[in-house]
Amino acid sequence: MSTHENQRVAVVMGSASDLGTMRKAADILESFGVVHDVIVSSAHRTPDETFAFAASAAEKYAVIIAGAGGAAHLAGVIAAKTTLPVIGVPIKSDALNGLDSLLSTVQMPGGVPVATMAIGDAGAKNAALFAVAILALEDAELTQKLKAYRAAQAKRVMESQPES
Repeated sequence: MSTHENQRVAVVMGSASDLGTMRKAADILESFGVVHDVIVSSAHRTPDETFAFAASAAEKYAVIIAGAGGAAHLAGVIAAKTTLPVIGVPIKSDALNGLDSLLSTVQMPGGVPVATMAIGDAGAKNAALFAVAILALEDAELTQKLKAYRAAQAKRVMESQPES
């Protein structure tokens, strides 16, 4: 397990109801031994707390994964208050099946970047893998774990070939 405190990742969600999706990100981080915290903070319902978190995040974290549904401004609000990499995960919504969340997350103005993943579970998994890749830039052990993970994926695909 990686014990570097500067490699800690924040997995932030706008509502506890987003945990089903964001748990996928936490599970990937756990499988790589990446220290992380799971936090609920809403850009709309708890803006002061969200601003305070984002403004001080660099003291504790290296990367932030932010998932939200509906208007989904969480990743953008956090990105506006920190220079850390912020990875947005649009959460599937009832109203527009997550398209509203995707557009709210991906349409950041120039100068305030948010790396935006796919809607839902796949996006949460990929956000964690992207966070691992960022951390691996400075961590040879994580680089090896990421290479092994990808090799295992390739092996599973090759083993699933239909017989002719």
